[in-house]
Amino acid sequence: MSKMTRRTFLGASAGAAAATVTIGTWGLGASAQTGGNRVVNLYSARHYDADSEIYQAFADATGIQVNLIEGEADPLIERIRSEGANSPADVLVTVDAGRLWRAEQAGLFQPVKSALLTKAIPKNLCHPDGLWFGFSKRARVIMYDKTKVKPADLSTYEDLTNPKWRGQILVRPSNNVYNQSLVGSILAANGESKTEAWVRGLVANFARPAQGNDVGQIQACAAGVGSLAICNTYYLARIAASDKPADRAVAEKIGVFFPNQKGRGTHVNISGGGLVKTSPNKENAIKFLEFLASSRAQEIFAKSNHEYPVVAGVAVDPILASYGKFKEDSLNAAVFGRNGATALQIMDRAGWK
Repeated sequence: MSKMTRRTFLGASAGAAAATVTIGTWGLGASAQTGGNRVVNLYSARHYDADSEIYQAFADATGIQVNLIEGEADPLIERIRSEGANSPADVLVTVDAGRLWRAEQAGLFQPVKSALLTKAIPKNLCHPDGLWFGFSKRARVIMYDKTKVKPADLSTYEDLTNPKWRGQILVRPSNNVYNQSLVGSILAANGESKTEAWVRGLVANFARPAQGNDVGQIQACAAGVGSLAICNTYYLARIAASDKPADRAVAEKIGVFFPNQKGRGTHVNISGGGLVKTSPNKENAIKFLEFLASSRAQEIFAKSNHEYPVVAGVAVDPILASYGKFKEDSLNAAVFGRNGATALQIMDRAGWK
């Protein structure tokens, strides 16, 4: 059995009995139920420190302790699958609809019927059968060097194949699920043949071989390696909010353009989660999922990690808001999540490595 390691966040005054959020690791088959089952066992592939605020707020509001296993998405999915009926996992949370689709294909989720979730979260951000729900959004946009590109020069994702952008586009590799979902959305809009032609045209315009992460693309764009970068919005907002002058200087050089505003809208992906099929604490798990759609949790998603809230009426982070309002692609996340596997095959054939 693995040794449990814990970080505990106390959410009450020193003189009172405090609700706790426990972050730890358990050995397979180890019991994670404590406090008379006032617990929810969360497996999360989100790696943002701000999420601990959400877990603490939930514990304070309900008295239910959150036990957290953190890890990369695919290993967590495999862990739950291998644990089988003995898994202590109640909820799996991860980023990108493509990873939620992988968990769905592994048979990890059971449907949730919740009037609260149905009312609060737009239908296109939920699985049609309630297997998972989106709780925050990020737009995958075109970022540009303000000194070289004018917004009027930009229009759609499809136009990125224009020869005028030869040697100018920066993007991470095809094995990144964010890119697979983006191409999956284009596949839904344009079909396989046109999508493959688009990928070939995009590759022809790469400033360098696809590499690095989204932050790396932004930094390279600011440094003049290329003039355009395909990135998620919250990465730039995070750099702009940095206490390091060098980071803020990078952000100041970069503009944000929302593609396809005269058509289907800009591709928006999600961070989301669902109820594990073998959940030992089902009632608590559903309460936790519902709490993620509460105004308090949505405010933390928005303000602490610069993500777009999914619930109407919750204020957007000021830095994110400064990039402007935009029309979102209303394609159901389940569609581009499912399309990711085919999208990757297309990307590989077309030379996006």
